[in-house]
Amino acid sequence: MKWVHDNGLTLALAALFIVSVVGQAWTGWAAETEDQLRHGQAAPQLFEYLGSGAFLSALFENWESEFLQMWAFVMMTAYLIQKGSPESRKPDEENPQDRDPRLDENKPEAPWPVRAGGLVRVVYSHSLGIALLALFIASFVLHWVNSMRHAAEEALAHGETPPTLMQRLGEAEFWFESFQNWQSEFLSTAVLIVLAIYLRERHSPESKPVGEAHAKTGSD
Repeated sequence: MKWVHDNGLTLALAALFIVSVVGQAWTGWAAETEDQLRHGQAAPQLFEYLGSGAFLSALFENWESEFLQMWAFVMMTAYLIQKGSPESRKPDEENPQDRDPRLDENKPEAPWPVRAGGLVRVVYSHSLGIALLALFIASFVLHWVNSMRHAAEEALAHGETPPTLMQRLGEAEFWFESFQNWQSEFLSTAVLIVLAIYLRERHSPESKPVGEAHAKTGSD
């Protein structure tokens, strides 16, 4: 089927996402059940666990780091150069990404915001960064709220006073949850950028052509 062929990358990633979320939910529930039984408490039902602060905090904690990494990558590659990387703009020549969108406003195939002009075109010119930043903020807030819920659940189980949202925001544990993922995202992105200078993966648009020089920057 042509539609499947033309959208294979998205479909494959969506399938891997679903499998991973189901795996996280199932194994997280199993681990929570073992922990509760070990402490002589009633094991949670699966759907009860899926609505808990523990599961949702872990879920959005990971989403938050991924969207932060993608937003930072998009924004940094718009202004910073890494010579030799296919992920970078070319340092000493014109890049197609820098083309003034006003030059394309009369093209019938141009996206409608480009043809509309004005503020709509300005916003559309930065719409990828805006969308990724919005997804990061939404995931951060959902992580924050559910991290507070999880901390409250733990506090009540030990007869302690549950924290408020603002108190949770100031706690080291909350920021540890974020930073442990942020650092890995930035590291993996930097590793990809540097390795792609010297290594190749034939057929991948994330790689330079196999026979291209190491100093070649960007991908054509």
